[in-house]
Amino acid sequence: MRWLWILLGGLSLVAGAAGVVLPLVPATPFLLLSAFAFSRGSPRLEAWLIGHSHLGPPIRNWRDGGTISRRAKRTALAVMAVTFAGSWLVGVGTTVLLIQFLALAGAGLFVATRPEPSEAVPAAIDCDRQDG
Repeated sequence: MRWLWILLGGLSLVAGAAGVVLPLVPATPFLLLSAFAFSRGSPRLEAWLIGHSHLGPPIRNWRDGGTISRRAKRTALAVMAVTFAGSWLVGVGTTVLLIQFLALAGAGLFVATRPEPSEAVPAAIDCDRQDG
């Protein structure tokens, strides 16, 4: 069973890495799935992924408080808008556009309402400081 988790983690990691460079492929959901699968199959691979300088921050943000960075929110919402506009411009049928609009609006609302990392973590209180 361990190798299935590692395989799932690897496949989702490839999809997440593709999402980093391809505009219409979402990176973060695949990276979250990869971290989850690696946590089941290989803690060493999970630690590597979470510690990665480029791929790790969105995973850590989500795990630490369900947060999404402002940049990631803007990118996701922009890609959703461009996707819908592109479908409309190429003449996709009304029923498909309506379904696409509802799905993208729901996903966009979810993304937009997630807290940002700075909002979710309260400012540290320095208890050792003594004012004289």
